[in-house]
Amino acid sequence: MNPNLMMMLSNLEAEEAMFIQNLIKDYSEDQQKTFVMMYQNKRRDTTLILVTTIVGFFWLAGIQRFLTGQIGMGILYFFTLGLCFIGTIVDLVNYKSLAFEYNQKAAFETLHMMKTWNQ
Repeated sequence: MNPNLMMMLSNLEAEEAMFIQNLIKDYSEDQQKTFVMMYQNKRRDTTLILVTTIVGFFWLAGIQRFLTGQIGMGILYFFTLGLCFIGTIVDLVNYKSLAFEYNQKAAFETLHMMKTWNQ
């Protein structure tokens, strides 16, 4: 993979960077560039998830769940104050895995969109 493309995704965690490299290693450089441009708009940064989880702990519970596409859990967290704060504390510990799971789905959606356009 072109190192310049990885610079476009400079704020990736190591696990996510390896996942993305393995996902697009068989594509041409133009396809990789298209993927990176589309993916960087869809992904969620781990810092954003952490900050919204902290905000949810003190003010509006469930924001991080809405950002990761888990609408049902977001509503549940909102009405139960983050499941009596325990769920929000668990999310504070697991914020990286929340972001990584969302970003994996976003990467697969991006690949699916690219395959649909190329047909």
